[in-house]
Amino acid sequence: MKRKQLGLLLSSVMMFGLLAGCGSNNAESSNTKTKGNNSGTAQEAGQTSKETVKLKFFTGKVETVDLMNTLIQKFNSENPGIEVEQEYQKDASNVIKVKFASGDIPDITTVVEQDYIDQGKYLDLSDEAFWSRVLPAIKELSTDVKTGKQYRVATNVTMAGIFYNKKIFAELGLKEALTWDEFKSNLQAIKDKKQDVTPMFIAGRESWTLGHLIEFLPHGIIKQTLGVNGSREAFINNESVKLKFDQDNGPMDIFAKRLLELNNGGLINKDVLTATYDNQKEAFATGKAGMISQGMWVLGDLLKINPEFQNDIGFSPYPSIQDGTKPVVLSADDSRYAITSESKHPEEAKKFLEFLLQPDNLKTYSEFLKSPPAFTDVTADWGPLKDQANQALKTGVNIPFTDTPSGFSGDDAGRMVQELLAGQYTTSLDFAEAYKAAWDKAWKATHK
Repeated sequence: MKRKQLGLLLSSVMMFGLLAGCGSNNAESSNTKTKGNNSGTAQEAGQTSKETVKLKFFTGKVETVDLMNTLIQKFNSENPGIEVEQEYQKDASNVIKVKFASGDIPDITTVVEQDYIDQGKYLDLSDEAFWSRVLPAIKELSTDVKTGKQYRVATNVTMAGIFYNKKIFAELGLKEALTWDEFKSNLQAIKDKKQDVTPMFIAGRESWTLGHLIEFLPHGIIKQTLGVNGSREAFINNESVKLKFDQDNGPMDIFAKRLLELNNGGLINKDVLTATYDNQKEAFATGKAGMISQGMWVLGDLLKINPEFQNDIGFSPYPSIQDGTKPVVLSADDSRYAITSESKHPEEAKKFLEFLLQPDNLKTYSEFLKSPPAFTDVTADWGPLKDQANQALKTGVNIPFTDTPSGFSGDDAGRMVQELLAGQYTTSLDFAEAYKAAWDKAWKATHK
């Protein structure tokens, strides 16, 4: 499906949700394990503990750990003889490699990588009944470009872009920026006229947030140039001529230059390398930061910090960072689930997945995460940015997440950005060349 078609589909879905609505992580944690409080359920059902099926649910999605605990408890209480245990890992993309190698394999997971699809690590879900309820655009994004099959299902549509403080923008007479010069000018105005406000706050200690900058900014150039499926194929097959990772004034070189401009100009927080995701949310929600780069998943936490802030939150696409390109907005499948092919309890895992995909549970999840549902039979009041999100889809080129090699996760890419900000690369081109080398090494490791 072409970008324009995807944007129209997602725009229509969110507009429908708006009309229907009118009618109706501690990120510092490295390991969290929880299970439902139904230890006596099996015994009450006349079963022995040996008969209880233990399902391992592995996730890297910090925002939903507490909610998933609640849903898991509900599932466990309704399904005597099955007990789901959740494990959260901050660096889940790398941790799952160890799990696959050691045999400590989860039954169901939110971590889905193309290389593991190629290796047959996930069950084929193509024939499951729930696909008739999934938005066509999201089903397409969930489809493996190599086999045409579906090994994962996403519960939500997510977006990412620039969140900005509307009150500050109004006071300074600023408008949403679509070009790099406009974006930088807005940041400079905040720095000059709001000296107690950080123009743009980046959570640099959290490598995944920096990895997202790469996915949305330099990779955004590639995605809009090649299209949704064309770029997915280029990333998956490592088509270096099309990706241009190490090219002078190519996407990665331009990105490094732009980020260093912000850092050297004092337009981002001075503590960028030590600032956490929690620090970023706190600064933005309390008016101490003018802008942040984030996705709709952050909304719930922002409103917990400051419930009165919702009317001051603005949302716009990422500005174009290279002349001749357009602004972009992430519009993709989110909260993906897959069942591992080596699960000893695939039928029980499917039962848990079907439970998560029940309309009532999807509605609860969507409203908690402040993200529109990917299922047509779910109506949810998912958040205060519906109108702005719809407008952003029309303004910016809609791009998906990046299909990265399993040995080079978003955390790995983010760590390279940390090195860039720490001055470990002599030039922006050095960073671009190092990025290509790291990508190629990871890709070759799984394509021997």
